[in-house]
Amino acid sequence: MSEAASLPANTTLTKRDLFYTSHDGLTLYAADYGPIDSDTVILCMHGLTRNHKDFEPMIEGLGLKARFISVDVRGRGKSDRDPNGTTYQPPFYAQDMATLMAHLNLDKVILIGTSMGGLMAMLMAKAFPEKIRGIVMNDVGPEVNPAGLKRIAGYAGGNEIFDSWGDAAAAIGKTQAGVYPDYGADDWMAFARRTCVEQADGKIVFDYDPVIVKGMGSTTPGWRVNFAMWRVFAAMKSIPLLIIRGEWSDILAKKTANRMLRRHKNSALLTVPNRGHTPFLDEPHSLDAIRDFIRSLGSA
Repeated sequence: MSEAASLPANTTLTKRDLFYTSHDGLTLYAADYGPIDSDTVILCMHGLTRNHKDFEPMIEGLGLKARFISVDVRGRGKSDRDPNGTTYQPPFYAQDMATLMAHLNLDKVILIGTSMGGLMAMLMAKAFPEKIRGIVMNDVGPEVNPAGLKRIAGYAGGNEIFDSWGDAAAAIGKTQAGVYPDYGADDWMAFARRTCVEQADGKIVFDYDPVIVKGMGSTTPGWRVNFAMWRVFAAMKSIPLLIIRGEWSDILAKKTANRMLRRHKNSALLTVPNRGHTPFLDEPHSLDAIRDFIRSLGSA
């Protein structure tokens, strides 16, 4: 096929469980959707405190006859937690993605990375650019706004325990209201169901290891870090890039997004209205841009 075709209307995507072993012996998980023999394989990588379920609304909304592999990064969801908590850092996450690709014998993939997942995509493009057909970076860049990092550090890594799903949804709505101002009660409940898990005792907790926040590093990256990340970004110049930014993002500044656009000659920028950090990628603007971008890449 020359491009990713559309699925028939009202098609229910098949979801398959994938488990693989990391270089240091952890059992890691990914969800595998769509036709397994598709020429178009899209690897979806979530943000710091999220998991593979974040991408299910996007996958359904795109309606493409493509294979989507959405991961639980180590320490999240169904993936093992690091018993020492020392490997919760993007270089280790990127190494896990290379292991997953080798496990599945994937020669080329399209990357969609949200926030932390976008940083992973940058590192992967630096390490093995020949395996990357294109990249969608969702609300992140080589330079991260310290204000946004401080905000995320303020709520990530907590040990909140909720008595009910309603309590969990209300708490999430309180912290994320500025990101998704048009969300209602049903949206926050769906958000909670994707982000949290019910324990054996019926209590609701966030579905990640609280230790992950230690891998964030400084919330005020110095010039050396920024310089190094711009060097990594420069190495992506041969790979088509779609940059997505929330209109009110406190992580990806407007000037940084525009600088990325100027420096990468094969890139495009979408600003999603009425969104902070991060767009959920199920917005009509996001779906249209991602669908067009994937189709522009043609077959593998």
